[in-house]
Amino acid sequence: MLKLEDLWSRGESFLGVPYPIIAGAMTWISDSSFAAAVSNAGAFGSVAAGNMPPEMLDEEIQQVKNLTEKPFAVNLITIAPHYRDHLKVAAEHAVPFIVFAGSFPRRPEIQAAKESGAKVMAFASTESIAKHLIDNGVDALILEGSEAGGHVGHVSLGILLQQVLFKIDEVPVFVAGGIATGEYIAHLLLMGAAGVQLGTFFVMTEECGTHPRFKEAFIRARARDAMSTPQISSELKVVAVRALRNKGLDKFNELQVELIEKRRNKEITQAEAQYEVENYWVGALRSAVKDGDVEFGSLMAGQSIGLVDKIRPLKEALDFLIQGAQQELDRISAKF
Repeated sequence: MLKLEDLWSRGESFLGVPYPIIAGAMTWISDSSFAAAVSNAGAFGSVAAGNMPPEMLDEEIQQVKNLTEKPFAVNLITIAPHYRDHLKVAAEHAVPFIVFAGSFPRRPEIQAAKESGAKVMAFASTESIAKHLIDNGVDALILEGSEAGGHVGHVSLGILLQQVLFKIDEVPVFVAGGIATGEYIAHLLLMGAAGVQLGTFFVMTEECGTHPRFKEAFIRARARDAMSTPQISSELKVVAVRALRNKGLDKFNELQVELIEKRRNKEITQAEAQYEVENYWVGALRSAVKDGDVEFGSLMAGQSIGLVDKIRPLKEALDFLIQGAQQELDRISAKF
């Protein structure tokens, strides 16, 4: 018989938690309180550094350490304004795991993280990038499909599994994007994943401190409501953001047109235009998560939004995934 414990033993051993289920780092959502709650429940919590001031990150990390003795990660955005300071703060705290996101970390940054005692994880989108990261010292990889919420790439998880997961065995590989059931987790583990990462699913837990209206919007939404923002013109680089369609998402498209016109008229520089693009999402996301502005705020969510329709206590949510995964393995075993 197929056993869940056997299939995810590599991820369990690497993360040092009973359930190699990572709560993906979400800006304004994955704070110290939520990260600690996830880790205390047996899964793996992450603190999202995002664009926060370094002194705030210092306080957040200390607070996690006060709330749990379990492993957790600090997620650093390599293109954030305070990125280098964030890395320094995380290293000074000797956090157990550092996850590099946003872009690909350079070898000295990876080494600085490892020298602090941290295990290092990073996102890969191709086999060549995966091998480059491994050569530079990364201890594990995360494959995130475009089905995920927030800032995403353009390739689905199904393609990434074939491009990367099936070809990389040197380090544990965790997968993310569109995951919200134990049944799916079972099949991903059978394909070779060491574990999984979920974001949208964890927003729908009682311990997640988002505004009630934010969660209500998630309950009402369907999978196709989680849209990826288009890039209006090649003149302005836009990293796709998947969020629920609302007036705020429409406003972002109008902002792109406005910024392109200003740049053409030399009213602003390219760098200033790019800053405005990213700054829009920082403010819009906060207003939705913290203030409950579901009309103009950013409702970042993955397509798995169509699979989550209730708010559960964290333990119940994890039990739902674990039981579903083992039941699916039992069903598969019976076929043989």
